[in-house]
Amino acid sequence: MAMLISSGASAQSGAALEEVVVTAMRRDADNYDERIPAIGLRRIADYAVQQVYVAGDTREADQRRSEIYAMIKGAIELATGRGGIELATGEMVVEPLTLTNYRNLPLQNDGRPDSERTSFLIKTRLSGVDAKAALERIHNFIKSVPTVGRAELKPQGELTLSVVGPDQYRGQIIDLVAADARQTAAKLGQDYAVQAKGLDRPVEWSRASLTEVFLYVPYAYDVLPRPQ
Repeated sequence: MAMLISSGASAQSGAALEEVVVTAMRRDADNYDERIPAIGLRRIADYAVQQVYVAGDTREADQRRSEIYAMIKGAIELATGRGGIELATGEMVVEPLTLTNYRNLPLQNDGRPDSERTSFLIKTRLSGVDAKAALERIHNFIKSVPTVGRAELKPQGELTLSVVGPDQYRGQIIDLVAADARQTAAKLGQDYAVQAKGLDRPVEWSRASLTEVFLYVPYAYDVLPRPQ
């Protein structure tokens, strides 16, 4: 399962190993988000993800829809026999796109009365692969999917990232926050202690680079004088 993010950060929804898609940059010169703390876990994302759409403009509606879904079926069958490529669906929570559920993809008007489209996700693991290689792998797959009638498969938007189960990194993130808090208090001397807030909140995320994500808990802490 997975979650799509279009803002600077988004809270993890609670399932143990959800896969979340990260679209926003953690820090942008024109759109800095002060809610994102300085301390968190920066790591390579699990997947590179490309949204694609299948559109058809055959005049007869039943034939048009048949061609669109047949092309999606062909993509699923091609991905099943090709290592390194997976298909998925979902706007917030990403789930595998299979021969069992592909006909549940909703069709929408594509600008004309006799045209329709639907979209899904193509993803590839990033372990040991740079963004350029991942994008090339995905685009080569798109070109290799057989056309059906007047249906066509095209990329939509830019390459993004996903992470499986962000909340599994909670312990590492809290360790980083605790170490930073101790170091800050130590610099002020033994008469000071740290009071942390927000560490019970869900893990959140944002994009840190072409292939990295920044995972964090929206914490805050105060350094206070120890009671006398």
